[in-house]
Amino acid sequence: MSFRGKKTAEGSGKALRRRQTLIAWGFALPFVLVFCVFMLIPLLSSVAMSFTDITSRDLRTPFNVNFVGLDQYVALFSDSRFMKALLNTGIFVLIGLPITMVIAMAFAVALNKGLRHVNSFFRALFYAPVVASVVAVSVVWRYILQEDGLLNQILAVFGIQGPDWLHDTHFALPALMVMTIWRNMGTLMIIFLAGLQAIPEELKEAASVDGASKWRTFRSITLPLMKPTILLGAVLISVAYLQFFEESFVMTQGGPLDSTLSAAYYVYQKFGFGQYGIASAASWVLFIIIAVVSALQFRILKSED
Repeated sequence: MSFRGKKTAEGSGKALRRRQTLIAWGFALPFVLVFCVFMLIPLLSSVAMSFTDITSRDLRTPFNVNFVGLDQYVALFSDSRFMKALLNTGIFVLIGLPITMVIAMAFAVALNKGLRHVNSFFRALFYAPVVASVVAVSVVWRYILQEDGLLNQILAVFGIQGPDWLHDTHFALPALMVMTIWRNMGTLMIIFLAGLQAIPEELKEAASVDGASKWRTFRSITLPLMKPTILLGAVLISVAYLQFFEESFVMTQGGPLDSTLSAAYYVYQKFGFGQYGIASAASWVLFIIIAVVSALQFRILKSED
């Protein structure tokens, strides 16, 4: 091939690559625009607002907005309601997460064996709350837990006077926790079930031949092999519990006396009151907490590998 022919081929190759790049950007452009408009710009705006004193009154006169540095964050940690919301969220995660995992593991182990059709029915039954509307589920549970609700009617049969579960400061948060555990248990059960079915049966059979009991087999073979699955489930559920909102919003509106106020509901209230600056700061504090908790759990997951 002559020098001129080689140069012409290189030019054609460059033109082809340029055209392919333009076509690729043409396909990617809608996603990039949607990402920028609905994700990146609101994200950056939220960061910027958390360092200002912007309120709903400033939307018509944005030049009145002042840069206040970290004042919103300082005010946030001086607010007893925000600290109460963080405490409620922490209790929800620290107590709700292990209970959810133990119950989900128990159901997963029970449904891993037995009759196929019966197990399929119960798997669908336990997973049903996950796909049900949170609002519909909350309305049903509100009927169950109210002062003259189903639960207290059942307790009355045994001569027990039940409290007004959703309006008692001692019982409101545990009542929401029970409903949330019931609702999220199905997700975790399916994850654990998939992990259990990935364990080779030969290992369990070898342990049985060696005389190991079912509990010893579960403790020495099943649990160690399930550690990555357990930690993955812990990450998913803890992130969900750190953001718990719908249950409190529908059933108690954060009450009574902020006993069910969560960090996410606090952010919602501040945005609703038009206090955009402090609401943005609170949302970023919650984001950092979720990121730190998730990073710690993934670090544990990586070390287990």
